[in-house]
Amino acid sequence: MSELSRRDLLTGAAAAAAAALAATPARLLASTDDWRVDLMAPTPAGNGSMLGVPFARHDVVRVAIVGTGLRGRSVLGELLAIEGVEITALADIVPEKAQRAAAMVTKAGRQAPVLFTDGERDFLRLVQRDEVDFVYTATPWPWHTPVMLAAMKAGKHCGSEVPIALTVDEAWELVDTSEKTRRHCLMMENCCYGNSELTVLRMVREGVFGTLLHAEAAYLHDLRKILFENRDEGLWRRFPHTERDTNFYPTHGLGPVAQYLGIHRGDRFEYVVSMSSPEAGLTEWRERNEPKDSPKWSETYKAGDMNTSLIKTAKGRTILLQHDVVNPRPYSRLNNLQGSKAVFNDYPPRLYIDGAPGGERWTPLSEFKGQYEHPLWTAVGDLARKNGGHGGMDFIMAYRLIQCMREGLAPDFDVYDAAAWSVPYALCEQSIRKGSAPVRFPDFTRGAWRASTAPQGPASSP
Repeated sequence: MSELSRRDLLTGAAAAAAAALAATPARLLASTDDWRVDLMAPTPAGNGSMLGVPFARHDVVRVAIVGTGLRGRSVLGELLAIEGVEITALADIVPEKAQRAAAMVTKAGRQAPVLFTDGERDFLRLVQRDEVDFVYTATPWPWHTPVMLAAMKAGKHCGSEVPIALTVDEAWELVDTSEKTRRHCLMMENCCYGNSELTVLRMVREGVFGTLLHAEAAYLHDLRKILFENRDEGLWRRFPHTERDTNFYPTHGLGPVAQYLGIHRGDRFEYVVSMSSPEAGLTEWRERNEPKDSPKWSETYKAGDMNTSLIKTAKGRTILLQHDVVNPRPYSRLNNLQGSKAVFNDYPPRLYIDGAPGGERWTPLSEFKGQYEHPLWTAVGDLARKNGGHGGMDFIMAYRLIQCMREGLAPDFDVYDAAAWSVPYALCEQSIRKGSAPVRFPDFTRGAWRASTAPQGPASSP
């Protein structure tokens, strides 16, 4: 097969999602009528917490990548720029894409990786190979959970593009499998490694903000052109809008905010209320840009354009969470934080500290970086800007993963974080269906968040 058809991709993705759900026993869904019930599943026999669990040391980290499209090759390029990494295997259902990625490896002077291109489940052979320490998946969303489960069951650590799961049951199955296999299951949330995000995280840890009260997170990005393309993400990313009404992409905004607030390290998400605006963006774009004989005219878009949710934490803090990818707007993840001593607003990044000279005026965050820039950025920031996408945060993310594995450190965030940051995909939909009623977050840590002292995110000192 020289190229992937949209029908083939959608059929395979739907089958993967259905298989994952069919293989998972019904359990503790957050759709209970009594939203006050504490959704904390019992720990399966033999499982242990993965909070603060370090990697074993690896002199060289051997990485396999499943999905070698645009995002997979981007991550590959960053990994190739890091010392102590071998790319040992690649998988894709389009052989030409895997071959293109393999050429990047050999061009960098590395040994050619083994390719797995024999259909949509050839990753099941890839994960069995001995010369793989970490499996990275950059597939369409419905395949994230199946690839991660297969990797852990084969004894491999794994990481996924966002989100890591599309249902509550999928999230629980990933948690249970990580605990049972003692293998890390990570969501590679690159926005946690942005320069502004890590600078603010360091300021939080050093007490600049005082008592933390409220945060705002979002994914606001005009993707209309990409969603309607006849290639790459246009082959699959529009279709969730025809199936569900929810926040499809919560993690880019929520991940950094969770780090600021110490979620699962003394606090946790408790419940969410959600609502959506009417739908207009996709329909109007189609009217202006699609020929009348396009098969896209048969689609009906169920998702409201702007999803707005409020999350309450166990400590009583509040989080505004928004999603809109189908209307004209400048890009923003909001990334705002209010404390009793200071407030930060991003886009552009600026800060106000109580009692600052000059009165109640914003100060650019750049003026604080001499004192508070994170050590990861001071150490490899130049490399990141040269080799990494999204302003360098992608390189910092890849560099930090490899650093943790080579030095035997615990990862900056774990399977519980991956589950909690992804599960609004399912919970917001439930709240909307119930007239914006509150819906509880499952406690994926099973109560361990109360006693955890393990820091979330990279330490503020080397």
